[in-house]
Amino acid sequence: MADASGVVLNQYGTHRRTTADTPARPWAVYLADTDHRYRLLAFDLDAKTPDSAAAAARDAETLAGLLDEVGLSPVVCASGPSNGRHVWAALADSVEAETVATLARLTRHLCPTLDLAPLTNPATGCVRPPGAPHRAGGTSTVVSGDLNSLLAPTGTAAAVRALVEHLAALVGAAEPSGPLETHRPLPVDDHGHPYLPGPRRELPAVSKAALEEDASSGDASAVLWRVLIGAASARWRHADVAALVLTSPGLEHVRSHRLSTGTSTQRVSREPREVAATLARQWAKAVAHVATTPRQIGEDPTFDARADAIAAHVRDVQARADAAAGRWGQGRGPADRRVLDVLSILALQALTPDLEADIRRLGLLAGIGRETARVALLRLAADGWITRVQDAEGPCGARWRLHPHGDIHSENHNGRSQADPRPAGAGAAERLTLLETLTQRIRACAHDVFTLGPGLGHAAGNLYAKASRTPRTLAQFTQDIGTTRDHAARLLDRLSEAGLLRHSPAGWSRRASDPRPAAAKRLRVHGRLAEREARYSLERELWAWWQAEQAWMQAPRRTAASRRAGPGQLSLLPQVGTNVYGAHPRRLDGKADYQQARHQLSTGIARPGSGRAESSQAA
Repeated sequence: MADASGVVLNQYGTHRRTTADTPARPWAVYLADTDHRYRLLAFDLDAKTPDSAAAAARDAETLAGLLDEVGLSPVVCASGPSNGRHVWAALADSVEAETVATLARLTRHLCPTLDLAPLTNPATGCVRPPGAPHRAGGTSTVVSGDLNSLLAPTGTAAAVRALVEHLAALVGAAEPSGPLETHRPLPVDDHGHPYLPGPRRELPAVSKAALEEDASSGDASAVLWRVLIGAASARWRHADVAALVLTSPGLEHVRSHRLSTGTSTQRVSREPREVAATLARQWAKAVAHVATTPRQIGEDPTFDARADAIAAHVRDVQARADAAAGRWGQGRGPADRRVLDVLSILALQALTPDLEADIRRLGLLAGIGRETARVALLRLAADGWITRVQDAEGPCGARWRLHPHGDIHSENHNGRSQADPRPAGAGAAERLTLLETLTQRIRACAHDVFTLGPGLGHAAGNLYAKASRTPRTLAQFTQDIGTTRDHAARLLDRLSEAGLLRHSPAGWSRRASDPRPAAAKRLRVHGRLAEREARYSLERELWAWWQAEQAWMQAPRRTAASRRAGPGQLSLLPQVGTNVYGAHPRRLDGKADYQQARHQLSTGIARPGSGRAESSQAA
């Protein structure tokens, strides 16, 4: 289409072809029929700068190889004067829109120059075919492939599903080493044992079988590992496993160790303290492994469907949030959007929209203060983005439901016809790509340099998170963060002056190396988030210590005098109210000595492994 002055726009009207003549102006073809099933695949790889043109060429080569591997004949075209690429494949079978949208999103994870729009909108998705003019001059020209394969298509729906499954495997292999919280301490129970938050589920089948396996006759350590990582992924806690140590055959490695004497080998029982230490060590290792391996252990036949459901739910929340960009532009909006993104990440990690999230944890993850996080939760709830389903009680934080207006259906794939089965692994891969995208966004903005004055502020951090090595224009940034043009320009100027972004005629882009630490030192805010984390950690420990002390006081009376375990001393099944720190300090009048408790935690006296239990730790 052209405007009133005759300038050709990047917009297309709908026309029925009545002659064999090729249109003189740019034209495009729909990729899907009127039934919204795709007959053509066209991967539009954008190139707006020389660097991005080279990246588009690399992505086109990667895509062509992937298509060829599954039996789809690729045709690669140079789309116009900017040297972008279009990669085509024609289908003899039609493919439903949901499968093609999944294909597009997984491809984008490996080929970042891909424009998702044509392959995710079956109603209007269209691309200029080979030979069509470009509005800036030139035409779409075939670089490689046989043009006849587009005129006489042989591609099948089965090949498209095979491509999705192959991409899903590649996404899993390329996954980053850990999710959002790996650089922060995992939550721990009263006795210092880590766990993964979330509702407890049944053990995966492989772990349940390992629990009943006669481990003494084989590799008992390997059997224990299968049990523990399945339990950790099912959100069990240390106490749940400890309760099974004396009765479950699969936990033999906790109870005994192998001893070789000459030509014979036998298992020797461990001392009670060694049993406790072995389970504690292996449990902590298993929880850490599961926390850094989002595709968790277990032959769980429901995992892919659950991952697909939560990915669709979070994707809908994010799409609605992006459409309401003005909600997050100024004032407290930038902090609100960070909290919404963190809740989305936690939902993806837990595979549920119902989350236990305390304000300190949210604040640390989002790079904001706890009070800012508290207000953000209230504002998000008032606007209908989340709802509180349970108030905080005892050691448990408040529970929130992400986007309460939408229901999660983990069995959507059951309604698909046998001709359109869900590609295996697609749900898990969709979850991982979305998790990585949101994690990278939060990691970019949750930094010392983007704290409040003298830092650059939350809005500047959110804008920086939208930048990449490819230049973006002022108009794009303005739309991204939902603010005014003048405000976006001021933020970009501040980021450029701080050395965080590079400005060129093509727009603003990130630098090759990370300039944030140096900028934080220049602004004298370096270490601010680490100090906040240490302060919040101390506050959590003080509160947990006193909660455990209250539980001890309210527990049934012992029949004989006893001393509670000192700092770091382990027991397999601890008594009610005991904890990793021992008894809470008391003043001479018997009341709790909070000042002394803070001193002991701050100096390490009460920390596990310090070896400095005091005489005041008596029960």
